[in-house]
Amino acid sequence: MNYPSQVLELVVNEFAKLPGIGKKTALRLALHLIKRNQQDLLFFSESLKKLANEIRYCDLCHNVSDAEICDICSSFSRKKDQLCVVEDLRDVMAIENTQQYFGVYHVLGGVIAPMDGIGPDALNMDSLIKRVGKGEIKEIILALNATMEGDTTAFYISKKLQPLGVKISTISRGIAVGGELEYADEITLGRAITSRVNYGG
Repeated sequence: MNYPSQVLELVVNEFAKLPGIGKKTALRLALHLIKRNQQDLLFFSESLKKLANEIRYCDLCHNVSDAEICDICSSFSRKKDQLCVVEDLRDVMAIENTQQYFGVYHVLGGVIAPMDGIGPDALNMDSLIKRVGKGEIKEIILALNATMEGDTTAFYISKKLQPLGVKISTISRGIAVGGELEYADEITLGRAITSRVNYGG
């Protein structure tokens, strides 16, 4: 594709690096930005700078945060003895939208996927084991996607945490096998959280 401007081409190429965005969609987004007034455009670019420079992860749960400890972990109203293990931020947001869960989270930052070269060491697994090892957590809820990788990760976690004597449950399979939490409707996800079952039995 020939572009009339190198600046436009640069922006299109950057948009096209985003997941699910092809060159045509990237061009449409870039052209939309051109039509916006300069103030809106500067605000947009400033928000991206803030994302690059100021975003951080919670020291406890690894969720995206503006401070060392995120709002969920620092809230006095959350059940600190109930820990929900999820793959990433999107799953935290999906579960929070159900308004059915009142414990805290642990974000793994992915799942075990040997085919992609992702092992336990690439995830926030050590911090999970140390966190549970302190003895304050009474229940672990494994809220991972119902995929082969999700099940592999859940099995690995259950084996690692079993010696610690903590209750391990998993969300009930109201979520379709092969489905992902972020695409589940809030009612289905809410029911899956509230009707969770013991993991492995």
